[in-house]
Amino acid sequence: MKILIVIIFAFLVCQANAFRPILLLGNQNLIERTCKQTPFYDLCIWSLKSNPESRDASVKKLAQIMVDSLKTKATETLDLIDELLQDGLALDPEMQKALTSCAERYNVIIRADVPEINEALKTGDYKFAAKGANDAAIEANSCEIEFPTKSPLTDMNKVVHDVSVVAASIVKIIQTKFSF
Repeated sequence: MKILIVIIFAFLVCQANAFRPILLLGNQNLIERTCKQTPFYDLCIWSLKSNPESRDASVKKLAQIMVDSLKTKATETLDLIDELLQDGLALDPEMQKALTSCAERYNVIIRADVPEINEALKTGDYKFAAKGANDAAIEANSCEIEFPTKSPLTDMNKVVHDVSVVAASIVKIIQTKFSF
């Protein structure tokens, strides 16, 4: 009888483990299908797969992960702007004016756009969430054109813009799914 119980137990464990990769692969497929509907597939894949919370996430959670990434990237950019303002790169009045304007724009992203997107996701106002993410993309682009010469923020502005667009695209997937 003990042998039979051990055999049944071993069989059940093997069966459970046999389905585990399928479950994980299923969500990897969700990430890939979702990212294929965004304009920056590689950035989307990298951002989502590098976050452990995406392993068993819904599309709504994937959108939230991208919004969190947006906040992180915007904060990193604002930190660089503050550093550049303190380091003397802003001795040139035009550069100081551009950096100061960018600091204001990134404060808007961090203190207004991201909280509004988060609230809209919670309440199911997906149109407003997408608008907030698109607003963040516009703020990053607007920062870039503030500079009279080469911007020291070009790479970071592009990342913030692109992450914002990916977040908006994922929110639009949800919006389309739930619009009647």
